[in-house]
Parts: sequence; C-alpha cells; structure tokens
Amino acid sequence: MSAPAVLWFRRDLRLGDNPALLAARERGGEAGVLPLFVLDPAVWEPSGDARRRFLVGCLEALRAATGGALVVRRGDPREVVPAVVREARAASVHVARDVGPYGRRRDDAVREALSRLPGGEGGDGEGVPLVEDGTAYAVGPGLVTKDDGSPFQVFTPFSRAWRAHGVPDPAPTPRALTWARLDGPDDLPAAPDVDADLPVPGEEAARAAWKAFRDERLERYADERDRPDLDSTSRMSAYLHLGCVHPRTLVQEATARGGPGAEAYVRELCFRDFYADVLWHRPDSAREAYKPELAGMEHDDGEEARRRVRAWEEGRTGYPVVDAAMRQLLGQGWMHNRMRMLVASFYVKDLHQRWQGGARFFLRHLVDGDLASNNHGWQWVAGTGTDASPYFRVFNPVTQGKRFDPRGDYVRRWVPELRDVEGAAVHEPWALPGGTPEGYPERVVDHAEERRVALSRYESVRG
Repeated sequence: MSAPAVLWFRRDLRLGDNPALLAARERGGEAGVLPLFVLDPAVWEPSGDARRRFLVGCLEALRAATGGALVVRRGDPREVVPAVVREARAASVHVARDVGPYGRRRDDAVREALSRLPGGEGGDGEGVPLVEDGTAYAVGPGLVTKDDGSPFQVFTPFSRAWRAHGVPDPAPTPRALTWARLDGPDDLPAAPDVDADLPVPGEEAARAAWKAFRDERLERYADERDRPDLDSTSRMSAYLHLGCVHPRTLVQEATARGGPGAEAYVRELCFRDFYADVLWHRPDSAREAYKPELAGMEHDDGEEARRRVRAWEEGRTGYPVVDAAMRQLLGQGWMHNRMRMLVASFYVKDLHQRWQGGARFFLRHLVDGDLASNNHGWQWVAGTGTDASPYFRVFNPVTQGKRFDPRGDYVRRWVPELRDVEGAAVHEPWALPGGTPEGYPERVVDHAEERRVALSRYESVRG
C-alpha cells in the first residue's frame, strides 16, 4: 500500500514550475500529495501586518488551487512537520531548498527529527527523508563559482558566469494531481486589516501581473526603471519573494522578447541570484558587515537621534522625496528601488545610524522583503558589502528628487501637504516664496552639514 508524500510549501506558493511538487507526486503515487504550510512564529512574529496579510492571501489562493487540501499548522517546524508525517503516515517530505541562515538550520533540525521516525520507503524502513528539489532562484546559490571553485564577490563577473551557466527551463506544470487530505486544526489566520494598497495575492494574480508588465512595459524598462513617478517596474518582487511565480519563468519569457528592456530586467533577476549566492557562502552577512573595515564607525544615539529616526520611519523628515518614499512603503508595503537606495543613504549617512536598524524596518514592512537582497542592498549603501558603494558617495535628497522625479509627481502623490506646489519646486519647499507649506515638517537635519559629518567619521575610521 502506498503512502502519501508531504509537500512542505515555504517560498514556493504555486503549482506551476515547482520541481518539489513533481517529486512529491512521483513519490506519493496513488496515495497522493499532502500539501502543508507551517506558520512558523520565528517568521510570523517579526512581520508587519502588510507582510502577514499578503502571505495569508497567498495561502488562501494556494488552498483554493489544491481543492481545499492545504494543511496549515502553527508552531515550530521541528515539531509540526514530524507530527503531520505521523498523522498522515507519509513516507517522505518534499521541499524547495532554503538558502537562508535560519532556513538552513531549521531544515537540518527537521531532517534530524524525521530521521528518527519509523517509516521510510513504503513504511518498511527507519526514518522519513526530507527531499530537496529546486530553490527560489533562477540558478541555485552555490552553483555559479570561479574556475577554482571559490565564490564571486563582485557582481559583474558573477553575471557573466551566471549567463554562461544558463538558466534551466521551467519545470512542467502537472495536468492532474491527487491531493491527500488530513483532518485536524486549521491554523490559517484571518488576514489582518491594513490601510495599504497591496498586490492581489496568489499564483494566478502573479501570472496576470507578469503578463501585463511583459506586454505593456518591458520594452520601456531600461529607459524608465529609475523613475518612481512612472509605472515602469514589474512589481513582481512580492510574488517572487513568496514563490507565486518562479524567476525561471520570467527569465525565459523576457529573454524571448529580447531588446534593451528585457536585458536590463534579466540583469536585475541575476542580481537577486547574486545576493542569494553571497548569503549562501557568507550566512553571517545577513546581520554583520560583509567587509568589516567600517566596524569602528561612530553612530548617533540618544533621544534626539531616536526622534530623527522616528521622523524617517513616518515619512516626516522634511525632505520631500525621502518622505514620499517612506510613505509609499507604509501605504503599499513596497518602495521603488531607486528610492530604497536614497532613503537608506539618508538613514545611514544623514542620520548616522547603523544599517542593520534600517534593514530590519524594511523587512518588517516590505511585502517583498527578501533577506539576501534587502540586507545586502543596505550594505551596498553603507559601504560594507559586495560591490559596495563607496562610503563617501552620499545621496543628496534634493538633487536625487529633481533627477528621478523631475516634475514632482511622485512627491505630490505621497505627500498631500505639498500637492499645491507645482513642478520641481516641490523638492525644496523651504525655498518657496511663502516658505514651507503649513502642515509639512521642517527638515530634521541639514543635509550639507550631515554629509560633512559622515565624511569626517569615515576619514577617522579609514585613517
């Protein structure tokens, strides 16, 4: 008698292009596949309501796609997964390989717990295997290396090797599936109420969003992707983060279109793989500087510093483009990538804060908050990461605003206090004839002065 195979979903909340699903279907045979998601407090608790709402929506969509069979259990996966295996009398557990530091430790612990269960192949051996197939990346971390087998530390040579390695074709989507079912508690929570305009969740929505971008905006992507005032990016990052679509699919279809826009878009997907590869080889870089040369940098503390950080978090720094970006984060659970670099620079170099604090704030609020991309992006700005922007490169919020939001439309959308200010003048409201409009805050710092402070502290550390 065959036994079902458990498919433990994590960052692969889809049925299409899912190698772990195909392996589970093969192993489960007539007994079928038992779909499982574990609501892990270690991941759930640090998340803000926008992240939680989007996740719950994606799980609801996945449950519908599995005909209601998806089992959701809350708790420590080291305990929950073996318990579900015992309940279902399953012979194997299938997953996509997790490359993050916590995920690797968790999976090692679950593998050990499963090895102590009676079961195995056909129920006649000792131990239930944890079978890994695929990852959340176009090319799995650790597969692209230098000729001597060592990892890349710079993006450009990595990207050349990544292209030479090639991206596998998407896995086929099974036409027929037998879902095993399991009675018991349903721990899928209600979606939190949030005052944010979030993406429509789920695999079907992801495919629709990609098709719209591919057909309508991909051609313009290379020319317009740095403009937050234009709807020129794909907004696929949230879907990629939870695996509602696999990046292989996007690479294949973008490459088939060709042109500068497609080339630029595939490069960004390559960057996502690069940062995952860095984290795979250096798991400590999730929390600590990849390059420790600036470890002795002086940072600000005290009540005034905390007041300025709160102003940054709330989008009330007095610098319009910074405030627009932070309000977009709170209003959509997402922020334009060019703006992420700008507000990170402001946090690190105008407010003189450690990058880790800003990275944590982003991960709490971004629905697309990928640990590798987010934290290494912050390190790039802070000058401590791979391909690091030199510390002495300090983004000027006024000139950045004028360059990338030349008409001021982005600021006016997110900062209603300035909606009556026309054109690029919105980027310097303190210079208006009547002064800063009522209701909009004064600047929390003088950028020119804080730039001098940041450079002075950098010179002290370098010296």
